Amino acid sequence: MTPTPIRLRAQDQDDLKVVSACLQDAIVPIGDMCFLPEEGRFVLVVNRFKWETAGQPRPGPTADDDDLVPFERTHCGVRIEGVTGVKVKDIDLKDRRQILELLAIEAAEGGVVLDFAGGGCIRLDAANWTCFVEDLGEPWPTTCKPCHPLEE
Repeated sequence: MTPTPIRLRAQDQDDLKVVSACLQDAIVPIGDMCFLPEEGRFVLVVNRFKWETAGQPRPGPTADDDDLVPFERTHCGVRIEGVTGVKVKDIDLKDRRQILELLAIEAAEGGVVLDFAGGGCIRLDAANWTCFVEDLGEPWPTTCKPCHPLEE
């Protein structure tokens, strides 16, 4: 696995597809999301599954438990600039202990949409947006790899 943290900027739909792939299956506590209207900014800190290193050996000396914890997660900051408004669908913002699973971030007409497991979404109104993503701190090992069973 590569220890290099990600640091990305997205300014169009194609860029945002790359960001979305990196953030797929990120765990997002509601309390770690915030809209800052006076700054035109929506920010969140997520617990990101490191898809880019899944299936690769971790760097450094091997340990007896490497096969038991073959994956990694890391904290990751996400900042979307140019946001003028936020709309929430099927998410209870009053439950600050709620944990969401981010499935995708997509460009939409007039903004950006964050889609979560269970059907909830957050729409960010932003005619001219820029998204910044940066890993924070050191990754940690995990045994759990996210999976999505196919619907029949």
